Amino acid sequence: MSEPLLSLSGVNTYYGESHILHDLGFDLRKGEVVGILGRNGVGKTTTLQSILGIPAPRSGEIRFRGETISGLPTHDIVSRGVGWVPQGHRIFPTLTVVENIELAAARSRPGSWTAERIYEAFPRLHTRRDARGGSLSGGEQQMLAIARALVQNPELFLMDEPSEGLSPLIVQEIGALIKRLNAEGNTILLVEQNLAFALSISHRILIMAKGAIVYSGKPDDIRDDPDITHRFLGVGTAAAD
Repeated sequence: MSEPLLSLSGVNTYYGESHILHDLGFDLRKGEVVGILGRNGVGKTTTLQSILGIPAPRSGEIRFRGETISGLPTHDIVSRGVGWVPQGHRIFPTLTVVENIELAAARSRPGSWTAERIYEAFPRLHTRRDARGGSLSGGEQQMLAIARALVQNPELFLMDEPSEGLSPLIVQEIGALIKRLNAEGNTILLVEQNLAFALSISHRILIMAKGAIVYSGKPDDIRDDPDITHRFLGVGTAAAD
C-alpha cells in the first residue's frame, strides 16, 4: 500500500499550558474525504491548525507527501500544497470578491484552478465580483472562502465547519462542490458538527474525544449502529438520517 498523503503520529499540541491534543494519530490517503466529528472543545479545530503549524505541536510528527512538516512555518506548509478553509470564512471584508481571489491567487501553485474557472464554478461570485466581502451573505462568504483556497491549487484541503450557519440549500451546494473536488482527485479533511452532512460526503469518519481519536469507521457503520453516535456524540439516530 502506498504511503499516506498525510500522517499524524503522537501529536501533542498545547495552547499555553492547556494540553489540547493527546498523542493524536491518524492517516489520510490520497483521494479520501475524511470527516472529523466530536463534541465542542475536543480538539477538532486544533487538529487542523496543528497541521498548518498554528500552533505547531510540541511533540509528535506530521508528515505530508512523506516529508515532515511539523515545525515548519505556516506559509511553507501551504506552499507545499495544503489549503485552508477556516471556520467563520475569514475573508477580507473590505476587499471586493475579485480582490480577495486575486490576493490568494498571487501565492498560488500551478494548477487548473484559475480565477476564470472559479467564476464558472461559482456564478454567484461572478455576479457579485465587485461587492466587498463584508456585504456578502453567509453562503456567499463561504463560497468565497472555498474559492480562495481553490485558486491556490492545493493537493489537500482542510475545511473547518464548511456547513456552519448556512441554509439547507447552500449546504447542499457546498456538499456537491466537495464531491466534485474529490471526483477530480482532491483529498479533503473536514471538521463538522452537522452529522448528516459529514456522513453524506465522507469516505471515512473519525470521532474525537479529549484530544484523541476514539473511533474510526465508514459512514454506513455509523448509520447502522446508533450506539456509536449516542456514546461518542450524544445524539440519536435521527441526527444522522
